[in-house]
Amino acid sequence: MKQEDKKSNTSKSSKKSNITNPVHLKDAHAVGKRIKYYRERLGLEQKAVASVVGITPNAVSNWESGRTRPDFSVVPTLCELLGISLYELYGIDNPINVYTEKEQMMIEDYRGMTLGHQLAVENLISSLKAAEFAGRCPEIIKLTFCDKGLAAGFDSGVEFEDEGEPIYLYPHTNTAIRQADLVFAVNGDSMEPEYHDGDMVLVEKYPGCPELQYGEVGAFMVGNNTYIKVLEEDGLHSYNKKYPPMHFNDDDSVYLIGRVLGILDPESIASQADADNYEAIHSED
Repeated sequence: MKQEDKKSNTSKSSKKSNITNPVHLKDAHAVGKRIKYYRERLGLEQKAVASVVGITPNAVSNWESGRTRPDFSVVPTLCELLGISLYELYGIDNPINVYTEKEQMMIEDYRGMTLGHQLAVENLISSLKAAEFAGRCPEIIKLTFCDKGLAAGFDSGVEFEDEGEPIYLYPHTNTAIRQADLVFAVNGDSMEPEYHDGDMVLVEKYPGCPELQYGEVGAFMVGNNTYIKVLEEDGLHSYNKKYPPMHFNDDDSVYLIGRVLGILDPESIASQADADNYEAIHSED
C-alpha cells in the first residue's frame, strides 16, 4: 500500500507540472513548451506552423516534446508567426526592459516631482545627451566656399562679400584650416606648378590676416574677376612663366581678398553625415 501511495503522489505531482505556464520555465524543454503555448494561444495547428516556417509537422511535434530544438535559421520566421520576440522564445529577459535598482529609484523620484521640476529634469537630460552626442562627433570647422562668379559686379572701394556655399572641414587634417575663412577653387594653369586647375585653396581673409608681403600668394579681386597670384612690387605675377605679370595704375580696381594659406586636401572635407551632425548640434547657435 505504501508503494501505491507513493506512485499515486508522483502521478499527481507530474500532472501538476504539465500545466505550469511555460513562459517562465528555464529547463531544457522550455523552448518547446513555449512554442506549444504560443501556438495554441493563437489557435494554430502544428501543420500550419510547419507550412509557414518551411518544415514538416513532425519537426514541430519534436520541438514541442523537447526532443529537438528549432534551427536558428528558422527562428526569426517562427517568432514572427507566433508574435513573440527572440527573448520571449528563449525565456531571456530583454535588457532594454530591465532596470537596475538605482534606475527604478530615479523613475520613482521623477514621478514624485512637480511638473515644473519634471520639465527641468527633461531639459537637463536633453542637454546632456546633446553634449555626449557632440563629444562623439569629430571636430569640424565650417568655412565658406567661394567661386569666381561671386566676384562679379564689384566696384572700386567695395569690400569683398564672402557669400557662397558652406564647406565643412576636419581641422585635424590641416592646421591651416583653423586660420582660414574662405575656400577658393583654382581655375586654369597660371599658378603651376604650385597650384593646379581644380585645386582648392584655403584663404585667410583680409583685413584680419597680416598685410601681404611681396613674394607671398594672395587671392585678389581685379575688376569683376578673382585671381590667385603672387604679389610683387610691380603687380601680380604667376608661377607659370608663360603668363605675363598684371600691372595696374591708380585708376584700376584691385582688392586683396586674403592670404592663400595652402591647398586643401579633399580628404579634409567632412562626410555628409558628419556635416549633418554638425548642423544639428549648432542649429540653435
